[in-house]
Amino acid sequence: MDKNQEIEWLEAQKITISEDLVATAKQQLEFLAEVDRRRCLYDGPVLERAIHRYKFCWLPLLAKYTESAAVDNPLVVPLDCEWIWHCHRLNPVQYKKDCKEFYGKMLDNKHVVSSLQSKGKSKDQTMDMWTKLFPEEPFDLNFTSTLSEININKDSEDGKNITYDLVSAVKRQSSFYYQVSRPSMHDDRFLVGAAARYKGFLHLIKRNQDRSLKQFCVPTYDIDLMWHSHQLHPLSYCKDMVKLLGKVLEHDDTDSDRSKGKKLDTGFTETTKQWEDSYGLRYWRAGAMYKGSLPSALPLLPDLSKHESGSKRKSRGHKKCVNLPNVMVVEVLMEIVGIRNLPSTEKGNLFVTFSKKQPDMFLDGVSNLTIFSETDQKQVAGFQCEATGHLVLALVSDSTSNLARSAKTIGTVSISLEKLLDSDSKLFVDDWFELRSHSGHNDTKPIGIHVAASFTVPIPAPHVLHKAKSNFLSTNTCFFPLPGKVQQFSHWTRFVHDNGNEIISLKMRNSRKELGKDDWKDKREIIGMTKFSRKPQILAEYAENIWSFKDSGFSIDVEKKISQDGHIFEFKGDEQIKLFLGRKLEYEPKNNNKQNDKEFITVVEFSTEHPYGKALALLSLKSGPLRVTQPFLFLIINFHVLNIMLS
Repeated sequence: MDKNQEIEWLEAQKITISEDLVATAKQQLEFLAEVDRRRCLYDGPVLERAIHRYKFCWLPLLAKYTESAAVDNPLVVPLDCEWIWHCHRLNPVQYKKDCKEFYGKMLDNKHVVSSLQSKGKSKDQTMDMWTKLFPEEPFDLNFTSTLSEININKDSEDGKNITYDLVSAVKRQSSFYYQVSRPSMHDDRFLVGAAARYKGFLHLIKRNQDRSLKQFCVPTYDIDLMWHSHQLHPLSYCKDMVKLLGKVLEHDDTDSDRSKGKKLDTGFTETTKQWEDSYGLRYWRAGAMYKGSLPSALPLLPDLSKHESGSKRKSRGHKKCVNLPNVMVVEVLMEIVGIRNLPSTEKGNLFVTFSKKQPDMFLDGVSNLTIFSETDQKQVAGFQCEATGHLVLALVSDSTSNLARSAKTIGTVSISLEKLLDSDSKLFVDDWFELRSHSGHNDTKPIGIHVAASFTVPIPAPHVLHKAKSNFLSTNTCFFPLPGKVQQFSHWTRFVHDNGNEIISLKMRNSRKELGKDDWKDKREIIGMTKFSRKPQILAEYAENIWSFKDSGFSIDVEKKISQDGHIFEFKGDEQIKLFLGRKLEYEPKNNNKQNDKEFITVVEFSTEHPYGKALALLSLKSGPLRVTQPFLFLIINFHVLNIMLS
């Protein structure tokens, strides 16, 4: 950032925003998560009912009682109405037009609280007002209503028939939560940075307007989250935009085609160039870029009645006899912007390599990056690595001839990840770093490289377990000592963590249970041993077509075939766990390549928090790795059972 760029950035930060965007963004994320647990609000008869209630109930009530002396407490907006109101406000020009046309004033949220933050008195008072105005319409919508139970009176005179296509508005916003539902979006450092970047985004728009330039500015998702948060305060947004631009800034979300050369693609490229030319900072940001299309929904419909009852998720109480390492991982975006003080004696093609000083499970090799100032071509590396240790960057000169090819390291620099990710960091670095020379010449100025990198907040890494080759196991061949006299078991299956550590050995054996005198019952058991266990443990038992998993509260019916909703097995227990053939949800292939999809099984949990399912593990029916986001013992056991039953 040169002096002029610094002045431009400081000028952008002077823009007045009348609301606390960081606090609003946090509330918005909480609200969007609650709506996403009721996806019936995205389409179909429940959405139609919600739109009807919004237009003919909520807006009239808001217009009549907002800022009224008769109202002691803030109004509480029902969740379904709040969702439609949310989408309506995200078209600020249309929302202002509708409010002025039908109510003569802008309907604001200043004296309104969300149903998620409402207090008892506020909700009781709002419900009383609602009931007086609309005695036939309940305040809280029953989200399990069927089409036959919904009677929408579109000819009602209680409200104004707004013609804006709210169905399309909702559908455009229904994928937004997927893009912003990331851990970094809940981090104060990230959100404060996003609010500053939003001001920078508005400043570019103002500069374009002042120069009569027609350019379609495209926000990254951290900026867009702040833009949405601003629009959710209609009066403040209009006032701030009129002060800045002399008009209300439109929010165009109608175009979703990200194909090469299309409006969004070219707009983002132009916005990136203008941003970096104006501020000398990188526009891209780790954790704020497009994640790809929304994963396909599972055919299983959730039981929303459980969610409506307000049931809390029960914690797993089973013993944890597999101790896996707790590894934190970050996503990194990195670019080498420039180089300075390079001696004239250094010739050849220049590039920078990056690696970890101590290779980890995610970054265990060396990769190359071109230097923008040398090639005039932007190259941004996106990768994952453990949130510890040092990144090592090396400036390399590559001389190529017809007879030989040689590469020389000019200098290196080591950058501490702990320092870049500590509580005082901004989760990005955009600065010059001096290299430690490898040439031995110290009489020149230190060579420097301009490194721009941003990071997500560290999150627990998924565990990758490999099924090792089955073998005979005894006191001589086991990877941990066995105490005393131990029965000779054969054909054990070992699981090895991606870091090379052996985790557990599993084996199925036949046994007999004594029911009475001369009365026996055959059964099967899964035996497990780890280096932490003193003796083999019975982890699961099979009887009458049911596998029961010890200390977990789960069981599975092995005779269950593929059901109508697509799952092939189901755990029975305190929580609903189902197994689906193929890569589903978070594990769905981004390139739609499902050629080998039948070689995998996705373990999905359905709960109050995730009524539409959350992928817990990806199982390979071959000898490939097992990816586990939540390393519960029953997943490892189930992997072994599946290989036996489905092989």
